[in-house]
Formats: sequence, C-alpha cells, structure tokens
Amino acid sequence: MTDGMQGKTCLVTGANAGIGKEAALGLARLGATVVLLCRSEARGGAALAEIERRSGNRALHLLVADLASQREIRRVAAEYLERFERLDVLVNNAAVLAWRERRLGEDGLELTFAVNHLAPFLLTGLLLDRLRASAPSRIVTVASGAHRRQALDFEDLQNERDYSPFDAYSRSKLANVYFTYELARRLEGTGVTANCLHPGVVSTALFRDMKWWQRIAIWLGRPFLLTPARGADTAVHLAASADVAGVTGRYFEKREEVRSSPASYDAALARRLWEASEALTESRS
Repeated sequence: MTDGMQGKTCLVTGANAGIGKEAALGLARLGATVVLLCRSEARGGAALAEIERRSGNRALHLLVADLASQREIRRVAAEYLERFERLDVLVNNAAVLAWRERRLGEDGLELTFAVNHLAPFLLTGLLLDRLRASAPSRIVTVASGAHRRQALDFEDLQNERDYSPFDAYSRSKLANVYFTYELARRLEGTGVTANCLHPGVVSTALFRDMKWWQRIAIWLGRPFLLTPARGADTAVHLAASADVAGVTGRYFEKREEVRSSPASYDAALARRLWEASEALTESRS
C-alpha cells in the first residue's frame, strides 16, 4: 500500500534524469511537495517542467548544487533549511561513475567516492535536525547490488591504487549500505528511518561516459535493462508506503527486504567508515 503524500515535503538528489527524475515524479503524483536537487539549472528546470506536466502537481521546487563540492553541499543545505519548514523524505539518489579515468572533485577527493558516498553523508547530516523535527520521516539511499563484489580498503578510500571505474563505483555503493545501517543505529528512537535499495540494472546516464566498446555492450544489453521508472519503484515505495512505516536499517530490492552482502553487516567497519567520513567532510553528525 502506498500512501498519499499530501502535506509532506520530499527532497530528491540527482532528480534531473533517470531514477531520480522518476522518483520525483512518483512522489509528485502522490501529492507531495517535491524539491529537486540538480547539478544543472537548465536540466533541472527542464525536469521540473516535465514532472509538473506529467503529474499535474505544481508544488515543485528546484535547488542547484554540484555534489562533488562540499562547499556547494553546505550552501544548498542552508538554502533548503531557509526555504522549507519540513523534510519528510530525503532520497539520496545522485551518483556518478567515472568510466574513463580517476578524477578529483573540487575538494581534491576522488570523484566517485565524493559524490556517491561523502555527498549523501554530508547532506544528510546537515539536514538531520529538520528530519528529526518532521518525524516520522524517512531517509532513502539508492545503493546497488554491485556492492556485493567489494570490500572497503581503509588505506585507499580514494581509489588511488590500480583505479578501476566499476570497482570504485561498487565500493561507493558498499559505503552507501554501511552508511545506512550506521545511520539507522544512530537514529534509533527518533522517528527517522533509514533504508537503502538496489534499483536493478537500469538504463541511465551513468553509462554516458563509457568507452565506445563499452557503449556497444550496453546497447546490445538494453532489452534486458530496466527503465528508470521501474528502477525508481522501490525508492518511491520506501519513501511513501505504509507497509514500511517504522522499518529501518534494511536493504531492499523489488520492494522486498533482502540480505545485503555479509561484509556489510560488520558494525565495527560501519563505525570506522562513519568516523573516516566525518574527518573527510570536517563534520560531526
């Protein structure tokens, strides 16, 4: 059962395309006030106009920030807190996959780890008081089944040794799972839940920077990839369904709770990652 979301305010990152746009659309169709956080004002504005047209919901807003920049994350979090009194749902969806080479963001941090893990870690921390004040509220983080093939190397969180694009992505998705489980433990009793999900293998813009032979492989596999709408379904379910009210610290696939990788349940490693993330973002959550 999926509840109506009238009176609730939802923030979706990476909402200009793919899973993020479809999650924002799904929440808009349920009547929520939806705030799209996008890197490009032009693409974000186009997505907002499309979602308004398809949903009939005019309670849509756009925030613009580059989540590779901690300065930008702090600015946009402050803007959100100034403009919106509530935060009922935070969907951490934005992600990158640097296919061609290891890249650094504004803060000198490896881009995949910075955007996929440190950005939601920092943004969530900056918005936690508003989430607590809006409780019962929910934090939904889009992870990936790719996390199952990795372990974290705490001596190389920046992926400096033998950089592999998909390995870096997979490790960042494992970090999403650790983050969710540790966040749920820290939020116990507050009325704020934290869950993560595998959206399936979805045809999204993550593949746009692939080398030519990789793009051919993806093109050949397109009949087997999920649409962004199907990929967003579990995120919308976790954001809005009464069936998961109060459920926290869990990993979902196709709307069902499933087990994440055995390594992901190591609470000591989750705490270690949390502490490392605080140091890298100069924050205390």
